[in-house]
Amino acid sequence: MPIYTTACPRNCYSTCSFKVLVKDDKIRSIEPHGENKAAGEGVCLKGLSYVERVYSKDRILKPLRRNRVSNEFEEISWNDAIEIIAFKLNEIREKHSQKSVLYYSASGTKGLLNGVGSSFWKMYGGCTTTYGDLCWSAGLEATRLTLGDNKHNAPWDLENAKLIIMWGKNPAETNVHQIKHIDNAIENGARLVVIDTRRTESAEKADMIIQPRPGTDGALALAAANILIHNDWIDKEFIANNVFGFEELKNSIKDYSVEKASEITGVPEGQIYKLAELIGTIKPMTINAGYGMQRYTNSGQTMRAILSLISLTGNIGKPGAGWMFANLQTGIFDSVKDPIASYPPKNADGIFRVSIPTTQLGKGIIEQTDPPIKMIWVERGNPIPQNPNTNKVIEAFRSSEFNVVIDQFLTDTAMEADIVLPAKSMFEQSDIIGAYWHPYIQLRQKIIDPPGEVKPETEIYYLLAKEMGFPDSEIGENLPFPSDETIEKFLAKKLEPFPELSLERLKENPVIAPGHEEIAFADLKFPTPSGKIELYSEEANSRWNVDSLPTYNEPVESAKSSKFSLSLMTPNTKNRIHSQFNNLELIKQISAKPVISINPEDAKRRNIKNGDLVKVFNDRGNLTIEAGLTFSIKAGAVSITNGWWLKDGATVNILSADRETDMGHGAAFHDNMVEVEKV
Repeated sequence: MPIYTTACPRNCYSTCSFKVLVKDDKIRSIEPHGENKAAGEGVCLKGLSYVERVYSKDRILKPLRRNRVSNEFEEISWNDAIEIIAFKLNEIREKHSQKSVLYYSASGTKGLLNGVGSSFWKMYGGCTTTYGDLCWSAGLEATRLTLGDNKHNAPWDLENAKLIIMWGKNPAETNVHQIKHIDNAIENGARLVVIDTRRTESAEKADMIIQPRPGTDGALALAAANILIHNDWIDKEFIANNVFGFEELKNSIKDYSVEKASEITGVPEGQIYKLAELIGTIKPMTINAGYGMQRYTNSGQTMRAILSLISLTGNIGKPGAGWMFANLQTGIFDSVKDPIASYPPKNADGIFRVSIPTTQLGKGIIEQTDPPIKMIWVERGNPIPQNPNTNKVIEAFRSSEFNVVIDQFLTDTAMEADIVLPAKSMFEQSDIIGAYWHPYIQLRQKIIDPPGEVKPETEIYYLLAKEMGFPDSEIGENLPFPSDETIEKFLAKKLEPFPELSLERLKENPVIAPGHEEIAFADLKFPTPSGKIELYSEEANSRWNVDSLPTYNEPVESAKSSKFSLSLMTPNTKNRIHSQFNNLELIKQISAKPVISINPEDAKRRNIKNGDLVKVFNDRGNLTIEAGLTFSIKAGAVSITNGWWLKDGATVNILSADRETDMGHGAAFHDNMVEVEKV
């Protein structure tokens, strides 16, 4: 049987390398590729489910048109679909403006060919796009402001650490391949600290578990920094040579006592002191920050506060030491290093109007009037369940005259489309992808032909450009002809600046990105205005209107400000990547129904027993789901994993507000207070 090398393009840390076995032109099995040192020892359940995903009976194989009266879909030909879309695009441009079309592309799959969409919309004359990000942009910006760049040591270097702090990260579920490196570090004598409101699977390996009140991690970090300075557990020489703003930080946090931090966070005083002692006395230390805790309105400043701990102790630029959040060293094809953090929240120069924050998608669509949004095009995303304030997003889609969605399945967003176009799977067109945890460039190799009448997005745009009468010369310059040979030539052209890379080599193995630094910042050069680690950042103040120093502010919506008493957290799960995969039978066997995790103390006050149906509600909406009593979550907080579709009855963003983080234009999903009562 032929065996192909490829890689998973999902929005996931691991970006796994696969070996795929094919027989009779069908995928038969998916195995790990051992050449990937970061993620080479196994395929997760989602990866194994790709076989079902490709051949699912529910997969869309032909274009669909929705009858807005009956709300039913009917199959139509590609000719009809392309003609209808072209007609609407021309009509909207003539009656309103090309910027009355919203092009919404998300992170459902990675790849260089994703840029073809932007090329088409340039040919159209422009459109409206979004800015910001739902996942990690507050942390990206906090890291850029402090260190100057988003990069970290190679994943396997974690095995050199003697102290590992998983701060708001749960790799046992969201970065499963990292567990091997943590285990090896522990075997080598490392100590593991897990800081999380939930006692996760990852915490089972920890020497110490700290459970702060949601959104108060910044206060915990500042108190720890104060203890480090007070006890002289700092690296004075490193600070003198490499840190800007030490004295200012020292003065600003001198009142952050253990007692004050304990009152804010709910963490016992002894734990706060012990955390600082471990940080101050064990080297090398790596702090690995997760995405969940930077989904609050105060999260950028929180991340800056945590970054101060590695700065004060000199834990950067050395084996086993550093800050792990996002490793963008595979972004060798990007013209802008941190595109999310640097995207302007205003009308961009040129033909793209960057005017709608993705965190406030529904509100932005409805309120834009000059020109109004008349058409929405969605690819690689499912914004109705995944963007904040689901009800407002639904209202926005229904206010649009015409919607097009490209997807493999009839998602919640696809159900609001007038035309649904079938999307390729990862095995049906070649592309090149990077990663944001490990340093490998990989070829997502074409292995099988698309089933039914499925066409890759590159072909969809090519056909649409032809139908709209764009000049052949312009099409040829911007859109690769939709053939395997032309696509490979397009990708080979992208690789030309990098002699270490070639399609032939990538067809065999993943390849470490040219210029990769196994130990990030080993030269102690930081591309900040001062050339040092910046604890004091003038740009933080001028750009984001926050204090130039890391500070703690209470989240906008918390137990101290809301009439509702429980903080709702909406973490990821190992069984899904947001709203993907849970429609598959293999995954349903493991993740059959949504449950709200609630501490038994909170449940007892509400007369709720394990397995009871409960109503979860606030002023934005309500859900009715099953209660799961567990001491793993701190009292005062509840948890429902995100990604459930509307038909599953637990689309968590019905309850979330469309608020932004304090920097980076991120989504403050976890600033979300609710009440729970027995049905």
